[in-house]
Amino acid sequence: MSLRGYSLRLVDAIKAGNPRHPGVRLGKHCIAKGIPVSQIAKKFGVSRMTMYTWFTGGGTPRKDKIELIEKILSS
Repeated sequence: MSLRGYSLRLVDAIKAGNPRHPGVRLGKHCIAKGIPVSQIAKKFGVSRMTMYTWFTGGGTPRKDKIELIEKILSS
C-alpha cells in the first residue's frame, strides 16, 4: 500500500471507517493506487475537504457521485 501524500492519521481513519461506506471504499482504493486526493477531488468536482470527509465516512456522497465511485472501483 502506497501512502504517497496520505498522512498516517488519515489512513488510520479510513481503516477505522465502515468498509461498506462508498467513500471509505474509495479512500482505500485511492491509497492502494497512490491516487492523490487533489486528483480525485477534481474528478468528482468537489473540494479536497469533501473527499477527506467521504474517505472517513463522515459524510455520504450524493447518488450521482456514488455511481461514479462504483464505476471507479469496478475498473
